[in-house]
Amino acid sequence: MAQVLEFKLPDLGEGLTEAEIVRWLVDVGDVVAIDQPVVEVETAKAMVEVPCPYGGVVTARFGEEGTELPVGAPLLTVAVGATAADAPGAPGADAATETGTSAAGTGGGAAASGEGSGNVLVGYGTAAPAARRRRVKRDGAVPATAPAAVATATAPAAPVAPPVIPAPSEGPVPVVSPLVRKLAREKGLDLRQLRGSGPDGLILRADVERAVAALATPAAPVAPVKAGASAAPATGAGERVPLRGVRGAVADKLSRSRTEIPDATCWVDADATELMAARAAMNAAGGPKISLLALLARICVAALARHPELNSRVDMAAREIVRLPEVHLGFAAQTDRGLVVPVVRDAHGRTAESLTAEFARLTEAARTGTLTPAELTGGTFTLNNYGVFGVDGSTPIINHPEAAMLGVGRIVPKPWVHQGELAVRQVVQLSLTFDHRVCDGGTAGGFLRYVANCVEHPAVLLRTL
Repeated sequence: MAQVLEFKLPDLGEGLTEAEIVRWLVDVGDVVAIDQPVVEVETAKAMVEVPCPYGGVVTARFGEEGTELPVGAPLLTVAVGATAADAPGAPGADAATETGTSAAGTGGGAAASGEGSGNVLVGYGTAAPAARRRRVKRDGAVPATAPAAVATATAPAAPVAPPVIPAPSEGPVPVVSPLVRKLAREKGLDLRQLRGSGPDGLILRADVERAVAALATPAAPVAPVKAGASAAPATGAGERVPLRGVRGAVADKLSRSRTEIPDATCWVDADATELMAARAAMNAAGGPKISLLALLARICVAALARHPELNSRVDMAAREIVRLPEVHLGFAAQTDRGLVVPVVRDAHGRTAESLTAEFARLTEAARTGTLTPAELTGGTFTLNNYGVFGVDGSTPIINHPEAAMLGVGRIVPKPWVHQGELAVRQVVQLSLTFDHRVCDGGTAGGFLRYVANCVEHPAVLLRTL
C-alpha cells in the first residue's frame, strides 16, 4: 500500500533561509527514484539541484517557477511504493494510496518502505548510495479524478490578488518562515491582513514586500501635464527589480562592507611589457598554457607572504586582528546572474599551471551557475581583474570580511619612459583597496609597490620560489 510523503525544501547550508524555484525537473505523475533531482532552485549563493529522498510517484508540486520559498516549506509530495500504474487517475490508484505525513526537512528522511536517502543534504540521512536516474514520465495528463492537492498545485497560476484585504482573516496565520514574521513585525504589518500567494495561502516574503510597497506609495492625484511635456515624470512610474538571489546577496555584502570597513585605496601604473613577454615565453615552451590571471595570483601570494597584515580579518568583538596562515584567493567573475567571487583554496601552495586550471574550472562553474556554497565562501584576499571590461582603474569595495582587494585594469600600449628614453610599452594600472584597521598606508604602499615590481620585473618572483 503506497504512502504519500511530503518533501520540504531542505536546509541548503551556509545560513540560507530561502530559495527561489528556477525550474521543475519533474511533473506530477512522474516516477522518481531516490535522490533523483526534482527541482532547480537559486539561493543567494548558487544554483542548486535539489534531490528528493523518496522514490515513487509525484502526486503534487508546490510553487510555480519564480516562487520564493522558505526552508521547510513543502516542495512536493511523493506516493512511496507506487508505480506509474498507481499514479493519480490510473485504475485502482485511489484505493492503493494511503495519505501519510513525513518529517522531511526536519530531520527525517527514511521512506516508509525502509529505503533511505543517499543524498548529503542537511536534514537527510545517507543510508543508501546516491543515484541519479532519468525520470520516467507516465503517459497522459492528470485526470479530473486526481487528488485535490494535485489539482490545486498544478492548476494554472491565477492573477495575484492585491496583498492587502479589507478585513483580518480568522484562524492561524499561514506563515512558515520566521524571516517573514520578523519583516512584517519590523514594518508594522498585521499578517492577518495579507493574502498569501504561496501554496494554500502561505504568506511569502514577496507578499510582505508588496504590501510594504503599496503602503509606501499611496495613490495621488496626477498633476496636469504641460503641453509638450513627458507624462512619465507625472506618473512617477518605474520598474521595480527585486533584490534577491545573487543580486540581493551582493547588495547585502557590499552594504555591510561599506558600513563596517574603513577602507582606503592607493594605486600605481606599472610597465607590464616584461610580464607579457614572460607569459608568451612560458606558453611557447609547450605544456599547459598559463593564464595572465594565474601569474597575477602568484604575484599576490608572494606579496602577501611579505605583508601578511593584508591576509587577515578584524574581530571587533575581541578587538583583535586575525592574521590567516593560508591564502584562499577569491577572484571576481561577472556572470549572467550577477557578480560572484569564487575562491581558489590554498592558492599559496599552487603552481601557475594549477592556478590556471582552477581559475578555468571555477569560471566555467560560475557561468553555468553550478558553483557550490563552499566554492563561494572562505576567501582571505580577492583579485579583481576589471580590465576585462575595458577600463583602466577602479576603487573596488572590499569583499567582507576580508581586509584587502587588488584591482587590475586593462593592459594597453602607452608612452612610457624606458631606460631613459620614451617608448611605447604595455602599461597597467594597479589599485589596492585595504582595511585601514589592519595596517597603515606604509604597509599597503609596500604591498602594492612589490606587486608593481613583480609586474615590471617578473624575475623578482624567483627570490620567493
